[in-house]
Amino acid sequence: MSVAILHWSLLAAQFLLSIAMLATLYRMVIGPRAQDRILALDALYVVALLLLITLGIRTNSQVYFELAMLIGLLGFVGTVALAKFLMRGEVIE
Repeated sequence: MSVAILHWSLLAAQFLLSIAMLATLYRMVIGPRAQDRILALDALYVVALLLLITLGIRTNSQVYFELAMLIGLLGFVGTVALAKFLMRGEVIE
């Protein structure tokens, strides 16, 4: 694979992921219900994770991959806690 093709495809992916991040931020702010906002937050952390992975590939650094794994773990736990809060009104029983 040519280096130029890889560079431009990663740049295009980062641009499209940035647009997706703006769209999820819009839904998180304007969302009519709390469930919409939680779903947008879930999508936001996935897009941020993918953006960090593409940045790690582009810079050839391991730090971005570790940050992406950390965001994935914390984002999942946060989504589960918020969903549980919306269903029952409390997180810890």
